Amino acid sequence: MSFECYSQRMLNPFRGSMNCLRYRSADAVTADGVHWDIYVSNDGLLEGLPETRKGQVSDIRFGSWSKQQGLRRGPIFPSDDFLRMEAIGVCAYEHLLEVHDRLPFPFRDVYELWLLDSARRPLALLDSTLSQPEMSLSKPLRWSPGQNCRQTFTSMAAESLHIDHRQPGAVADYLSAYVSRLAGSNPAAQLFRRNPDGSGQGLDGINLADTPPSRELGREQFPVAFIDLQQHDATHHQLIQDFIRWQAPWQLLRHDLDADARGELERHASVQPLKIAHQYRLYPEIIDRSIIDAARVEARLREAMPVKQQKEKVMSTFYIELSPEVAD
Repeated sequence: MSFECYSQRMLNPFRGSMNCLRYRSADAVTADGVHWDIYVSNDGLLEGLPETRKGQVSDIRFGSWSKQQGLRRGPIFPSDDFLRMEAIGVCAYEHLLEVHDRLPFPFRDVYELWLLDSARRPLALLDSTLSQPEMSLSKPLRWSPGQNCRQTFTSMAAESLHIDHRQPGAVADYLSAYVSRLAGSNPAAQLFRRNPDGSGQGLDGINLADTPPSRELGREQFPVAFIDLQQHDATHHQLIQDFIRWQAPWQLLRHDLDADARGELERHASVQPLKIAHQYRLYPEIIDRSIIDAARVEARLREAMPVKQQKEKVMSTFYIELSPEVAD
């Protein structure tokens, strides 16, 4: 039997990872390392179709599983197709019981679609897939900071940029518009296959014009935090740096962080305990266990509060230390 265990990033914006176990047409997936959903697609419907032809097939929800609650089965249908899919789902489930505590799985989504700046340099990561055919090149070329960012993100750069941070979503909306300006009036994107050394081989693209699709870029030309942090004036650099710090609970999912960078991100993540509590089981390493444990305790306390009191208005720990009244 051939089982695959891997992780894939959730993007635009980067907001976590999906750890997956795949067996034939069955997938078991988790976003928190605790709750797993198991699906099986009816791949028998694809038999006889040319390999170049894509087709949509039905699937069933085999069930959900957690160590605490055990297996909860999905609907059962009396049909031959269902029985065949059921057998595949059972194999995936049984293997899940063997490997669920080996998280996180390695990232395998090496095909990356990058929004380019006006100089055709990688600006922001829009999407990633495990294979080239899975990547759609018919999508809006716009990077988004996400709805969660609109609800909780702020930055000390807002005042210098004349952003009214009291308006809901104002700082996030400005950041989105700023990235769009960097991409130019006719935005372009390029698909790269990332190599083990971090370099990337260009494959295809959107609105590339005179940019050769087959170009190869070195590792240093790809923003490590999935959004460029180099080509900005000091104020906008601060804005984007604060955004990356706001993303710290998710940035800690990366496997390429050294101890200093990971330790710094843990400190910034600590102001968002609910997000840490959801993600920490998928962190490949923890530098300061006391920070993560304290955040988990804080998360449990917040989860016991009414929903309206759980909201995390987030500012970098650096600024909280300088201006403690901001956190009130």
